[in-house]
Amino acid sequence: MFNWKVIFNVFGLLLMLNGFFMTIGIPVGLYYGQGGLIPILLSAAVSVNLGFLLWYITKKNNKSLRTKDGYIIVTGGWLIMSLSGCLPYVLSGTIPEFTSALFETISGYTTTGSTVLKDIEAVPAGILFWRSLTQWIGGMGIIVLTVAILPVLGVGGMQLFMAESPGPSASKLHPRITETAKRLWMIYVLLTIVETMMLKLFGMSWFDAVNHSMTTVSTGGFSTKNLSIAAYDNPMIQYTIALFMCFGGINFTLIYYFLKGRLNKVYTNEEFRYYIGLIILSVIVCTAVLQRMYPFLFEQNIREVVFQVISIITTTGFATADYTAWGPFLTLVFFILMFFGASAGSTAGGVKIVRHVIIIKNGFSELKRLIHPSAIVPVRYNGKAVGQQVTYNILAFFFIYLSIFLTGCLIMTFYNYDLLTAAGATISSLGNIGPGIGQVGPAHNFSDFPESAKMILAFLMLLGRLELFTVLLLFTRVFWRRV
Repeated sequence: MFNWKVIFNVFGLLLMLNGFFMTIGIPVGLYYGQGGLIPILLSAAVSVNLGFLLWYITKKNNKSLRTKDGYIIVTGGWLIMSLSGCLPYVLSGTIPEFTSALFETISGYTTTGSTVLKDIEAVPAGILFWRSLTQWIGGMGIIVLTVAILPVLGVGGMQLFMAESPGPSASKLHPRITETAKRLWMIYVLLTIVETMMLKLFGMSWFDAVNHSMTTVSTGGFSTKNLSIAAYDNPMIQYTIALFMCFGGINFTLIYYFLKGRLNKVYTNEEFRYYIGLIILSVIVCTAVLQRMYPFLFEQNIREVVFQVISIITTTGFATADYTAWGPFLTLVFFILMFFGASAGSTAGGVKIVRHVIIIKNGFSELKRLIHPSAIVPVRYNGKAVGQQVTYNILAFFFIYLSIFLTGCLIMTFYNYDLLTAAGATISSLGNIGPGIGQVGPAHNFSDFPESAKMILAFLMLLGRLELFTVLLLFTRVFWRRV
């Protein structure tokens, strides 16, 4: 029924890959000499050796993957990578409690950005670098990375790519899925390098520039500073990060077309236009309100609003100000923005703009059908009719998303958190945003949450990052039934 040999073979490859990435933090630890070197070495050794063992004993397989195998690999792969990735935190004593370390790691790989660390600047440089690297790896996707660099997964690679890609659909830039994954990763690396150079130019240290570039392009939000980006009182740094957060929220296929000079593919894309329009509208509304509160700080007001709006819509979670201190109206506006998300095919989490667009268009189509019952009124997106099956899928996604959100709120209130905190913690985890409202706003973190609550929120992070269905399918009888 399931090809368990190839499934565990991929798990082994993922563990080896994770161990390799850990070793990148070793030179950082050596250079800065702040400790954490031995824990990283041990963690890398455990990951590589365990991964090699799994790979070796399962290497003789037929390499054929079914769709069900792909779902197991994606969900199981993220869990295995998270279990491996939390070892540096535990072994170094940075986060000695296993559940808290796992929370931090899942928050990293899912690019959520929620943290349990109270003093980030006291963490050794090598561990901080690994923390940022988990977001960079998770941003484009662990499985997509594996498909890109390990041709052995060329057979069945599409199942992995489709199961993990964020959004209702995954665009192919090349008939071969490995070539598509490679091109997406080339864009990803290019954006990271360009942002690093710009942040260094505007006054960041190399260490901070590299770390923040990795967590910006991945729309992750982990910072090396306790105050996040507010620690840098430099408008150019803040504008640069806002720009690259915006890039991270764009469908990477469109960025590819832009770099190839096919601009018509970009500006004719409906989701892109609505994405930019939502940012502009939100900035205008929030700036107008903030300007009434602080009339003599126009440049600062618009800069902080632009930064926070883009940070929330792209689900990055960086902060230059505490938007919950801007009054109840703007707090509610930012809470609503948490339910949008950016573009499908980007590194952002959330519901995604395309789903909102199709839902709204379907609503208007239903009104037209009421007036003209015999008429055929298709839902059109990018000039093409959207199939009913796609619409049904999106409607189901919305229903399940809201049901999980409400369930999460109920569970958090069971822990005696107030309604604002319960709603903020739930949507920030499910939407992979990071900061929320209430006691989990930009000025707070999740360190005081009970361990069991952290695990529930970590599960919500995984659900949100893998678009609900990929994970929830594993809890259905029909998935495990023999056919």
